[in-house]
Amino acid sequence: MKTAAKATYHHGDLKAALEDAALELVAEKGPQSFTLAEASRRAGVSVAAPYKHYADRESLLAALAVRGYHEGRRVISAARLEIGAAARLERFASEYVRFAAEERALFNVVHHAGLDRSKYPAIVAAGEKGYLELLELTRDVRETEAEAASVLNSVMVIAQGVAVFLVDSFRDPSSEQIAQSMLEAKRLTRLVVTHQDWGSAAPFLVDTTS
Repeated sequence: MKTAAKATYHHGDLKAALEDAALELVAEKGPQSFTLAEASRRAGVSVAAPYKHYADRESLLAALAVRGYHEGRRVISAARLEIGAAARLERFASEYVRFAAEERALFNVVHHAGLDRSKYPAIVAAGEKGYLELLELTRDVRETEAEAASVLNSVMVIAQGVAVFLVDSFRDPSSEQIAQSMLEAKRLTRLVVTHQDWGSAAPFLVDTTS
């Protein structure tokens, strides 16, 4: 599992230092179990300093959620390298699982911070931008855009499910567990793309003994 390097404040980079500090705390405690004061101390600034940029902890988490979507674009970049919609969807699903494992703190902020997204249009915009970009890359998986969107939505459910299972089951998953989970996401995606019944597929097994 990757975590942010210890935050060190440099003049003019207060926002980045606070975000890095908050990300460390999320990795240690979860997105709901730290205070803005703790983030301040971790960043090496006064407890009043964050209020220059963030009204409260939730607004700091919102900034991290936007960052999570932006950094998650490398998943789409990896999918873009493949030829054909089916291959791109498989690559997206497997790389999404890798991202969740390697960037657990950001993944948890995006999906488990309990943010009211109606208050943070930047989060909604970042998520929609990634979705539309991925839909454009995979549109030819079906004859109509509506059908292609339905397939993409199913693949996103698969990727999210495997990713959450992985990060919730293992505090620090091994490279083998990550690779196995990536393959499972890819396999289930292939079943959806080829019109097979992925719900009745062989059960998802990950070695829980290591």
